[in-house]
Amino acid sequence: MAKVIKKKKIRILPFLLFILIIAILVLIFEIFLDSKTKNIIIEGNDILSDQQIIRLAEIEDYPSFYKTMSSSIERKIKENPWIKQVNVKKEFYHVLVIEVEEYKALFEKNNGKIVLENEEEVTLDRTLPYSIPRLTTEVSEDQYKSLIKKIQEVDEGVRQKISEISYVPNDYDKDRFLLYMDDGNSVYLTLTKFDMINYYNDVLPQLDGRKGYLYLDSGNHFQIMQ
Repeated sequence: MAKVIKKKKIRILPFLLFILIIAILVLIFEIFLDSKTKNIIIEGNDILSDQQIIRLAEIEDYPSFYKTMSSSIERKIKENPWIKQVNVKKEFYHVLVIEVEEYKALFEKNNGKIVLENEEEVTLDRTLPYSIPRLTTEVSEDQYKSLIKKIQEVDEGVRQKISEISYVPNDYDKDRFLLYMDDGNSVYLTLTKFDMINYYNDVLPQLDGRKGYLYLDSGNHFQIMQ
């Protein structure tokens, strides 16, 4: 008698159901990954506007919150010469927080270039939010680098009172400068004693409102303006 072979029945419905569940899960995951950034917060910027930083980061269209890498945003923003440091944080409910630290502007040259604390020279198409002096004369490369270093040692409150800086050497000092203050006084300084300008606000009450030349390069005396 011939042996009867029973054929196995393939359960198509459970298999199709499994594939459908996997497809749905993948779709949900993709939708989740494509969730857009809801809000962008910029902190620490004074020179660059929020919109400029957003353009630098190339996130104007509020891209996917999860697919957009923080490191990529930081790298793009850091390419701007004004940016010293940048840190990007992702917070709850699809919020991007971009913290920046900008280089401080020290002075402006006659050609309109603004000199930053890292010696970079940049241009700006609008007014700075704080005052900086103008360097009105040419100096040697060594004096230029030293001046950048010395100005950074000046207190912010005093630095913003300086309107112009001129190189005025004499027979005794080749590193002598004249600082024109915005209150009408003028201060003679040498690079080796440039930090003496930090005492300017302490000296002012002793002048009794008189205007003149303050010699801090030698002798520390005041000459009334004629």
